[in-house]
Amino acid sequence: MVEPPREPAAAAALLGDGLPLARAFVAELAGEGAARGVVGPREVPRLWSRHVLNCAAVADLVPSGSRVVDVGSGAGLPGLVLAMSRPDLDVVLVDSLLRRVRWLEHVVGLLDDLDVAPPLRVEVVRGRAEDLVGQVQGDVVTSRAVAPLDRLARWCAPLASAGGQLLAIKGAGAAEEVAEHAVGMARAGLLDVEVVTCGDGVVEEVTTVVRARVGRRPGGRRR
Repeated sequence: MVEPPREPAAAAALLGDGLPLARAFVAELAGEGAARGVVGPREVPRLWSRHVLNCAAVADLVPSGSRVVDVGSGAGLPGLVLAMSRPDLDVVLVDSLLRRVRWLEHVVGLLDDLDVAPPLRVEVVRGRAEDLVGQVQGDVVTSRAVAPLDRLARWCAPLASAGGQLLAIKGAGAAEEVAEHAVGMARAGLLDVEVVTCGDGVVEEVTTVVRARVGRRPGGRRR
């Protein structure tokens, strides 16, 4: 059995009542998740700090009662973590790879069976974002380490409701990437693009997020 990494003190502050679910999630990622290849073995010691808390810190950016579409959810990051920390959210986990979808279905079922927190309001959908337009829609679309911002904007903006927002978790070079892909993001309909940080004063390494509003012309066309 793989030993999960030590739980940081910040976990309780960021996950609240969802902490028991997060503990089970980290343990499953460290064992079955690594065995299935949804996380690399070198990432196991950093599952809490670099992955789970990195995603949980973003929860404050999501309006109450939102429907969240997580594009390229992979191991369940950030979508599943948001669902754990925010039981008011409806979360759709989207991934195109069958093995990742099977993992997501497996871990969602496992967490639901624990009955240690409010039930997860999570749906798993297999497909590419560009093929799900008109089938899946949310108030907020999230992504983490999926693609450069110009491509990400083309894929994600059509999945957001008019006036909704895109939250893309990025690294330290987020501002430079925003500048590089400003034209492509504007063409995709993203407005008011900004780089924000989450988890300040709570986690050792803050989470950098590119946040943008999705604008549309009357009749549903993006502007």
